[in-house]
Amino acid sequence: MTEVYIPSDIKTEKSILGLAIIHDDLVNILLEKIVANDFYDIRNQIVFRAIQALNMEGSQIDFATINNKLETMGLLSEVGDETYIMNLVDDSYYRVNYEAYLNIVKEKSMLRQLLTLGNDITNKVVNSNSSSEELIGLFSENLFKLSSYDNNEGLVKASETLDETFIHMLEMSQNEGDITGITTGFRDLNRQLSGLQNSDFILLAARPSVGKTALGIHMGVNAALSGKRVAVFSLEMSRRQILQRVLSIVSNVELQNIISGKISSDDWKLLYKKAEKIKEIDMYIDDTASISLTELRAKSKRMKIEHGLDLIVIDYLQLMTTDVGRNENRQQEISNISRGLKALAKELNIPVLALSQLSRKSEERSNKRPMLSDLRESGAIEQDADVVMMLYRDDYYDEDAEEQNTIEVIVGKHRNGPTGTVKLFFKKENTKFYDLDPDYNE
Repeated sequence: MTEVYIPSDIKTEKSILGLAIIHDDLVNILLEKIVANDFYDIRNQIVFRAIQALNMEGSQIDFATINNKLETMGLLSEVGDETYIMNLVDDSYYRVNYEAYLNIVKEKSMLRQLLTLGNDITNKVVNSNSSSEELIGLFSENLFKLSSYDNNEGLVKASETLDETFIHMLEMSQNEGDITGITTGFRDLNRQLSGLQNSDFILLAARPSVGKTALGIHMGVNAALSGKRVAVFSLEMSRRQILQRVLSIVSNVELQNIISGKISSDDWKLLYKKAEKIKEIDMYIDDTASISLTELRAKSKRMKIEHGLDLIVIDYLQLMTTDVGRNENRQQEISNISRGLKALAKELNIPVLALSQLSRKSEERSNKRPMLSDLRESGAIEQDADVVMMLYRDDYYDEDAEEQNTIEVIVGKHRNGPTGTVKLFFKKENTKFYDLDPDYNE
């Protein structure tokens, strides 16, 4: 019978515990880098938990206190007897290589977790009725969690980040105008936000049919036209429908004519001409319905590596899914998606612009302008977002409103800047937006 290989290094496990017992200053390094399950030997897990408990209490850590803590916890017999702690010192290596020993234990732990994950997937393939898509999603999500498990630099001295900060400030100072991030394509919105900033998770929220998809796509097109590489994840519309809108935006040909095919000869010429411009921009579209956070993350990382990536646009957040926690309520699921998108923005160091639905609560008020509390399904969305923009149109609620074809972009949250309201002209015929002139009145 073939013996199953289990990645482990028991002697190094004992050594990192023994060295921490001898040298007090190594205890916090141990507790920062290692968790109990990183130990393969159950006895070492138990000793680690005793050290952890003593550290939390602020107690001295030595042979006597560890044995006493194990006895109090009723676990001394689980490690054998009091001599086990003494023997840990005998198995200790050199203090100078302590970080390397920690890495060995962590690496063996990661390999065991990979082995467990593989076995779990195998069992699910054989014994469950889950589809291949569900299993791939589950495997990818768990693999993502595992790959992110030890991706923390820890505390970094401020001086070590100073040069990086000054270089960034210098780069920003050389930008013309008010923009330090990616342009939205709109003068007043750029002034309000200074552009879309790297590592920001940005929400663009509205009630259905107010114009959030139109504005989100238009901002993506403007970024692409400025030379940025843009990924659009459209969960609601097909690639063709997105391209129809893009064509309408760049050509000014009415969207309904493009959709119906009722296009004049002059407009055909214009469309062919503008199509050449679209061919030159770096805009990529994925129309996977109900895309999972894991799949979106994987596709974005792949694009970043293969083509470069400057901006992600998602239409829209509430249509996304997760691959784990299928028993979670929708609010928790949305919270996980929101948190994951913020992590993705930070990891790729690019802005992630996610469109989001607003709840009906705003429509129950006399003043129907949306508020942050109207964000649908989860307050965590507001917490995770660096910027929250909400759209409002008077003529959406009142056809005879005095202010027609004007949309308010309400910046209700701006983590690193001012809040306020920006107005844009909305040409519905081709879902296109324009800056309002200061003296505009229509």
